Amino acid sequence: MTIHSYLFDNLVKGLGFDPTSCQLSLFDSLSSFISDSDFENRIMLVNGYAGTGKTSAISSLVQLLKQFDKNFILMAPTGRAAKVLSGYSGCRTYTIHKQIYRQKSLKDGIGHFTLDINKNKDTLFIVDEASLISSGINDSALFGSGNLLDDLVSYVRMNSGNRLILVGDSAQLPPVGEEISNALNVDFLKKYGEINYVVLKSVVRQAGDSGILHNATLIRNIIESQSEAKFPKLELKKFTDIERITGGDLIEKLQTSYDKSSSDETLVLCRSNKKANRYNQGIRSKIMYRDERITRGDKLMIVKNCYQFLENIDEIDFIANGDVAELVKISGYEERYGLNFARATLRFPDYNNVEIEARVILDTLESESASLNSEQQRALFNSVMEDYSHIKLKRKRIAAVREDIYYNALQIKHANAITCHKSQGGQWKNVFIDNPFWKDEISKDDLKWLYTAITRATDKVYFVNFDDRFFVK
Repeated sequence: MTIHSYLFDNLVKGLGFDPTSCQLSLFDSLSSFISDSDFENRIMLVNGYAGTGKTSAISSLVQLLKQFDKNFILMAPTGRAAKVLSGYSGCRTYTIHKQIYRQKSLKDGIGHFTLDINKNKDTLFIVDEASLISSGINDSALFGSGNLLDDLVSYVRMNSGNRLILVGDSAQLPPVGEEISNALNVDFLKKYGEINYVVLKSVVRQAGDSGILHNATLIRNIIESQSEAKFPKLELKKFTDIERITGGDLIEKLQTSYDKSSSDETLVLCRSNKKANRYNQGIRSKIMYRDERITRGDKLMIVKNCYQFLENIDEIDFIANGDVAELVKISGYEERYGLNFARATLRFPDYNNVEIEARVILDTLESESASLNSEQQRALFNSVMEDYSHIKLKRKRIAAVREDIYYNALQIKHANAITCHKSQGGQWKNVFIDNPFWKDEISKDDLKWLYTAITRATDKVYFVNFDDRFFVK
């Protein structure tokens, strides 16, 4: 038996059910990609839509790699996505940033990361949720070249025999600020060399009873078609895992979900921060009976990268925009620089429940912007700068501000309701989707938003205030 045949047979065996033709094609490509020396330093792209068995296939691959004693490293773009991958693979998973970057020395200032030295040889790097990998220069210029996709490929190719597998779903939303996800665009990836490309389109038989996957596939087919976007005709009647409700039903349905599945497994998805704020206020007052602005047990989302407060903590290199934390306690409040701060202890469930003590800014809890706006950020910088007026050299004064605990205070929002972009890479049992579509037409970007929202749920989706245009009569 050839190595290719051995790998192929064991990938099929590890699946645990009859593979689709698409999965067989994937396993054939994977077997060659792993075993053939011609594929060293090559990239393989696996584009798998919801319900096509992508997760099962990758899980089978990971189990085979362990059995085959092949070096491999699992990665994902966010802490939440890494936790999901770790859960279904049974192996430790790193965020891309944790794996490929290292923080520069303190003399270079907190929050500057350079591409680390890759000491791994003959290693397979598997990256899930690749649709989230940015390929443009942005705020992340603090990391390496500022282009995460370029840096990832450069890191993998530092040593001989390494290979990279990018796994994702091109029907999902692209990274914020980018029109498409280049990490899943085979034509774009060709700039790195020849690409092995496999698409999983066939929905597995086990997904046949799922209204979530049936309707996600219906939306995906419109997205992938060459014709103009149109309103999907969602089917509800023959499914129990998908339901249409009004705003009047919402509180009761949410309360039931919280009671049966917990608040950690329940999520409301919105199109805007303004709408998410309104939902969070309503949930906290009418379901949780929390009248305080912030209180112990609150689920919070970090809305701006932070590089402070992590001394002697190995689990996290930096606190990322989109990370979720539970408020353990508040040790005090203070008002400074025209803003309200609290001294807080936070627990991060996606990072082994590590706890950190930090300053948090309370003003962002209700703001309609994603975080402090540029004017507020500038005012905070200038106010903190005045506290360091005794430092004569401007360069050193700026360096002091950049390490100041108030300037670096965590910017937070309540996280019972969040925007769809912030939910990417995560999964919840029950997802409530607020209808943001009130115009006469719908775009493919709108459909990607809806597809991404629906596929965040594992057990049940509730369409809140969606009108008749979206449903089969």
